[in-house]
Amino acid sequence: MTSPAALIDLRHATDRRRAGGKAAVLAELGAAGFAVPPGFVVTAAALDDPGFDAAVGRAARRLPAGRFAVRSSAQSEDLPGASYAGLYETFLDVPADGLAAAIRRCFAAAGGDRVRAYQDHRPGSAGMAVLVQTMVDAVSAGVAFTADPVTGDRQRTVVTAVAGLGERLVSGDADGELWTVAAGAAPSLTRSGADAVLAGEQAAAVASLARRVEDRCRRPQDVEWAIDRAGELWLLQARPMTALPDPVTWAPPGPGLWMRNFRLGEWLPEAVTPLFATWLLPALEDGYLDGMSDSIGVRVPFRYAIVNGWYYNATPLLNPRLLGSALGAARILYHALFNVSRDPAGADRAVLAGLHRAWRDEQAPRYRRCVTAAAAEAATARPERLMHLIDAMAREAGIALWYLAIVGGSAWKMEGCLTRFTRRHLAQVIPRDGGVHTLLSGLPGAVADVPGHAVYTLDWYHPTAGELHDTPPGAGPRTTSLAARREDAERRCTEALAGRPRLLAEFQRLLRVNQRYAVIREAQARELTLAWPVLRAGVLRLGEHLGHSADDIFFRTRDEVRDAVAGAPGSPADVVTKRRARWQRQRRLVAPLTLGRPPRLVGDVIERAVTQARGPITGTGDVLVGHPASAGRATGVVRVLDDAAQFASFADGEVLVAKATAPAWTPLFGRAAAVVTDTGTLAAHASLIAREYGIPAVVGTGDATHRLHTGQVVTVDGSAGTVTTRRT
Repeated sequence: MTSPAALIDLRHATDRRRAGGKAAVLAELGAAGFAVPPGFVVTAAALDDPGFDAAVGRAARRLPAGRFAVRSSAQSEDLPGASYAGLYETFLDVPADGLAAAIRRCFAAAGGDRVRAYQDHRPGSAGMAVLVQTMVDAVSAGVAFTADPVTGDRQRTVVTAVAGLGERLVSGDADGELWTVAAGAAPSLTRSGADAVLAGEQAAAVASLARRVEDRCRRPQDVEWAIDRAGELWLLQARPMTALPDPVTWAPPGPGLWMRNFRLGEWLPEAVTPLFATWLLPALEDGYLDGMSDSIGVRVPFRYAIVNGWYYNATPLLNPRLLGSALGAARILYHALFNVSRDPAGADRAVLAGLHRAWRDEQAPRYRRCVTAAAAEAATARPERLMHLIDAMAREAGIALWYLAIVGGSAWKMEGCLTRFTRRHLAQVIPRDGGVHTLLSGLPGAVADVPGHAVYTLDWYHPTAGELHDTPPGAGPRTTSLAARREDAERRCTEALAGRPRLLAEFQRLLRVNQRYAVIREAQARELTLAWPVLRAGVLRLGEHLGHSADDIFFRTRDEVRDAVAGAPGSPADVVTKRRARWQRQRRLVAPLTLGRPPRLVGDVIERAVTQARGPITGTGDVLVGHPASAGRATGVVRVLDDAAQFASFADGEVLVAKATAPAWTPLFGRAAAVVTDTGTLAAHASLIAREYGIPAVVGTGDATHRLHTGQVVTVDGSAGTVTTRRT
């Protein structure tokens, strides 16, 4: 007869050496008051006993159900450094008369090839036991991680759930519903996944269960759970999280307010690659200062830094003596940065028109000549010459960036002045919730076909539109109807002011200058990335010369490339692998929009502009708040897009949700019902193009791509800056 010691009641199975890791942990947690399904543990010693089947039958009859779960419980399983997850066999919904056979099969799996291969690289004993428990009749089940497994954030619990048994989720056969629960007195719940499985309070309860397990075990935990038909939450398994990334901190890199949705940050929707951070980025910033120096005679650097792979920049620390010694520069900056918001036409006459001519007649042609010459030479140039050509193109692109900032960047400042005028004098013609964007949409020359050099992000790791499409798609037919709507709005405004000639003249001046700079801004943004196809081709040629495969060179630094070109020994090959893995983790981080605090006397200029533009926040449901970028309301199905490879999946009338958009995204605006982005300001590409297309847009939400999911129905209010989702 089988020894009683060979079958151990789960409540007493706390000895890992006999009961194995899974059972020992559950026994301890059950004794601590957690809801663990009852069961027993079968040790290897029981298998050879002729009374084994009868002993298993007696043990099963003492449990409160007729169906059982049979799972491994190895000594080395569920350790901090080795989980053995998914290597052993699990048998679910086993009837009492099939238990003995299922237990034998579970033991037999311990000798399988995949277990032996895993053990070869892991310490610990191969000793094995089998855990038998009452089967939970689950309506939902899943896994909860008490730290974000991608980012290492210990303040976020990630809960995944599927309907019914959780085995489909654990085995990878189903993605399930995903919730993130932020730590704190009022947890923040975020649901993704098309099928609703859990209610918010259930997700919170699962997260609370997992956190209590973590508190008991004193380290981040991977917890399997199930909810039965009576609504009771059960703990099925708990093990330490393995290979958890170190948590990141988001400390400001210096004094002041640091923003990731301003200047270049609007073109960089995710963490950047090492070669971009150490070569193209500083070259662009230096070119920007060269353009400033050439046109206004001073260099006022914007501070920038890479934090956990993400680009942040802060307002410059102005030196009054520097500007005082250059009165011309002070005059230009006054009109371009301040007076443009009060008297756009005056700022245009004083400085902006001249700066625009300098860009149009001098810098833009010089930039085109530089790129054309480099393209002709790059295919045969030696590596040293290639580096020189790349530097020259990057400098011209940086100068173009300066003109885009100082000239094209005036468009959104001017728009604020036009908005104030219409609210005061034309509220009946241009209602607040419709905004002035009707007057700025469908403009001739503002929206054109996407050029081959258009980018999805400034980071040169990513292909351009021309690389992904033989003929980049056009902008779509929506502009024709928008032009007619704009012309009708202009007529109605003119008629409303016909009896007030002074106001009519002021309106016409404001309208003309706003429309002109809306077109200028898009022309400058379109031309900014003219060099990118040649830059990428040059870098990839350098990679081939240095023996890199595919795109590995983007995970080197500029100094490493320069030294390798000069013949110096290269760094170890695994450096690229490690950097690529780190970048993949960093690009999944939820990076804060801002770090630090604004200077007391300056404040947050962007936030002030957003407050002035925002309409009343209304609606019921879960509300995501961002910047009100393009007026109007639209309800539609969400489509979250990460990159160009997913563009074909976007359907007419869907709500485009992205980290950010750049010119290569423009064709989607012709089909979208609305646009929502993580980053961006009122001056971002998504904001301006949405206005031109007459669709609502909310930008600068921070984490819309994490909080919204494809298939979800939302209402986008571009006047209030809100995205409202249905409550689960």
